Order: sequence, then structure tokens, then C-alpha cells
Amino acid sequence: MMARTVAVRQPSLLRRMARENSTVRRLDGLMLVAVAGLCVIGTLLVWSSTRTWAPGSTGLVKKHLLNEAIGVVLCGVVAMVDHRAMRAYAPVVFALSLVGLTLVITPLGATINGSHSWILLGGGFAVQPSEFAKVGLLLIIAMLLAQPAEGTDRPRGLDVMLALVAAGITVGLVMLQPDLGTALVLGVITAAGLIISGVRKRWIGMLTLVAGAGVFSVFYFHMLEPYQVARFTAFVDPSVDPRGVGYNSTQSMIAIGSGQLMGKGLLGGGQTTGRFVPEQHTDFIFTVAGEEFGFLGSVTVVLLLGVVLIRGLRIARQCEDRFGTLVAGTIVCWFAFQTFINVGMTIGIMPITGLPLPFVSYGGTATFANLIAVGLLQAIKVRRQSFN
Repeated sequence: MMARTVAVRQPSLLRRMARENSTVRRLDGLMLVAVAGLCVIGTLLVWSSTRTWAPGSTGLVKKHLLNEAIGVVLCGVVAMVDHRAMRAYAPVVFALSLVGLTLVITPLGATINGSHSWILLGGGFAVQPSEFAKVGLLLIIAMLLAQPAEGTDRPRGLDVMLALVAAGITVGLVMLQPDLGTALVLGVITAAGLIISGVRKRWIGMLTLVAGAGVFSVFYFHMLEPYQVARFTAFVDPSVDPRGVGYNSTQSMIAIGSGQLMGKGLLGGGQTTGRFVPEQHTDFIFTVAGEEFGFLGSVTVVLLLGVVLIRGLRIARQCEDRFGTLVAGTIVCWFAFQTFINVGMTIGIMPITGLPLPFVSYGGTATFANLIAVGLLQAIKVRRQSFN
């Protein structure tokens, strides 16, 4: 007599996701909602700022949606990987980022908007390796500084030196492009990693002196391109040449101010439609929010970015292993600095440096890097217990 086969019913995907110990339940939902909100707002602003000049009635919005979709996939993949296991892959990621930066200064590199920092892929697509370098640098710094010296809670002096060498090589390759804005972000990532790791004050003092000497050398030896010098001149006095070097700053403040409290409505901004502000879909996209969504809309964008930063800080504080804390804390400093610079330059309190607004500005590589960083934060949130 043949035995009867009993079919075991497998729980549905939704039920598995709803389990208390499931990975999905442990994700930081509030951060993901804030990031999604910023991406939606960014898509609307890209549509408004490119529909009058880019091919097709939708401007660059379809390409932007494709970039966001790829970024979401990358975010999900990274979130599923144990962040503590990434310590083993940090040197590989860092080495690949250096390869990309090196390729830029070869004949494969291309110049866009005065910066030789791109590699053209064809079909209208291009990649900017300096964006991936942010991820590579923060991972290698976190790996090097995560292991404290015996009997202390501070990293070893040799590891600090190696971290500074890694940062120096990365910043040096970026400055060869030259890309001062990205170099500043890399400097903030390095400083954040050192401070969070608890290095001795003499290291911070030495780093401050070296940074000061570097800034002095850049100006003394005239290492900046003419357009970069013009940006600093416009920051000091935008009225010195409102139709020349001060044009971007003047027009961006006019666009933001014209939105007043409620804004002119989506697609209703005269400054945006008339393309009075250059690069309004990338570096100056905050001016579109100010003109069309007004003060309330601009504040909403800033608040959503603030939610991402606050949740990132919470993840860093609750993580019980040094590597995760370093990665999360450094990402927060990266996003905070870039947000402050981007918003600040559109309202005239910071010089123009060509940094995009995280999750909002148009751009493929920047979108990928930002969402990969969010994936890292989610991976740390899911597996925040200490790792031995």
C-alpha cells in the first residue's frame, strides 16, 4: 500500500514579510518614506526644468526615472548584505573607485560643464566615478579605523596614517579633474571618520593644518580653473558683475524669492521656463522648488532631508559595532554637508561648488551613490548587534 504524500503549505510572501523577525520589518521605514518623497519631488522638478528644452514633451524625466529605478535596485541589494561582512570587500570597492578615477584622466575621460570628471558610455549615458569614490573612501576609512588599538578605544596610529593616505590619493585624483566640490565632500568624509573613531586631538590638529596648507596652496599657486575663481568672486560680491560671474547667484535668488510663500505652481515658474538659471535640473534644482513650490515647498524638501539625517544618526548611535557606527555616521556627515552647500549656494550664503542636492537633483551616478549609501544605512539598521 502506497503512503500518502502530505503537501506542506508554504507561508505566503506577505506573511513572511510580516513576521516580527523578518528583514523587512527591521528596515527603517521612516527613512525610506522620506527618501521616496524626495525622489518624487525631484522627478517633478526635473520634469519642470527640462521639458522646454530637452527632446520630447517629458524632458529628461524618463531617463531620471530609469536612474532612480536602478538606484532602488542597488539600494535593495546592498541592504540585504551584512554590513559587517562588507569589511572584507572594502579594499576591493576602494580599489575599483581608484581605477575609475584614474580612467577619467586618460583619453577615456570627457569634459562636461568645465570638469573633466566623466566617462561617456554611449547612448546619452555617462558615469562620474568621483561619486562612487565617496562610497569607496568611506568604506575603507571605516575598515581601517574600526579596529581599536589594544587596551584603548582609539584606532592605531598606523591605521590612521593608512586612512589619510587613502584619502590623499582619492582627493588628489579628484583634484586633477578638477572637481573642487567633490574634493570637499571627500575631505568631510575623512574628517568625519577620524572624529567618530575617536582619534587623538593631535591627529585632528595636524589634519586641520594640512587642510589649511592645501587651501592656501590652491590659491597661491593658482590651481583653480578660471570658472572656479569666478564662482568665489561671485560669492564675495554677486553684484560685481550680475551679467557675468554673478549671474548664477543673482538669478537663483530671484527665482527662489519670486516663489514667495506658496509658489507659482508646478510648471508655472517663469525663471524655470525661461531657463534664466543655468543647470537648474542638477546643481540649482532647489531654485525650481523655491519658485514653483514656494517657501513651504522648499521647507518640505529640507525637512525630508532632515528626516534622513536624523534617522541616520539614530542608526549610528544604536549600532553596537564600530564599523557600522563609522559607516553610518560618515554617511550622515556626507549628506548633511552636501545638502548645506547645495541649498546654501542657491540662497547666497555659500559659494557655487557644483554639488547636487541628494535624492532630488538629476544625475545617474550621484543617484546610484546616494541610494547605495541608503542601502548601507538599512543594512546597519537590520543587523545592528555587535559582531565577533
